[in-house]
Amino acid sequence: MGKVIALTNQKGGVGKTTTTVNLAAALAAAKKRVLVVDLDPQGNAAIGCGVDKEKVTYTSFDILMKEILATEAIIKLPELGFSVIPGNSDLTAAEIRLLKEERRERRLEDGLVLIKPYYDYILVDCPPSLNMLTLNALVAADSVLIPMQCEYYALEGLTALMGTIKNIQETVNPGLHIEGILRTMFDDRSRLTKDVSEQLVQYFGDKVYRTCIPRNIRLAEAPSHGLPVLFYDKASRGSLAYITLAGEMLRKESNKKGS
Repeated sequence: MGKVIALTNQKGGVGKTTTTVNLAAALAAAKKRVLVVDLDPQGNAAIGCGVDKEKVTYTSFDILMKEILATEAIIKLPELGFSVIPGNSDLTAAEIRLLKEERRERRLEDGLVLIKPYYDYILVDCPPSLNMLTLNALVAADSVLIPMQCEYYALEGLTALMGTIKNIQETVNPGLHIEGILRTMFDDRSRLTKDVSEQLVQYFGDKVYRTCIPRNIRLAEAPSHGLPVLFYDKASRGSLAYITLAGEMLRKESNKKGS
């Protein structure tokens, strides 16, 4: 049964979509069956996979509205080794329409039930806000991966997100847990970065990935070419970092099963 991981942070610009796409590519390179679900109206995860979000027949919006089965929205990307359910601006309307629907917070969970057995990992790219889309992702998810920059305001945002996750655990998804906290756009020359990083490790311990994602121009360039950085520049620091992250995730998963 596939593991559903919601990648979320209520603060924008922290490398959430970059992590979704590049982690998917790295896990696929490790022979894992991976699906990316783009739940952000900006549709950037789809773009980063080389999918034209405006020309697709179905998106995650259609799944949330129960107009199709999830299998109908899946786009296979054999050249990248994984699949994607795209998102686009249609998702903006979901926020309003879902308020009138039954099981409105469980629409994504319901949609993924039939396809979970066919994947090892389902990575859900969430919008940078706590809305009905993000709530659907957190209810459907087994765990949450939180990308964040090591800066002062990020710590405040993380505190708010932890409160949200706790509320969801206590009400609709008791099995939800933190997959890990990923330090992104990491600059080890910055004193502030080091200070915030140390605070994270001190407070969250082994929930903070040892792998850090550096600031890297290749990571920034890759989406404009519709490619994960692994396919754009395999030898870049950004590519190597996501390969290392995937390895760290898989080792943790293996250790859990072995214990």
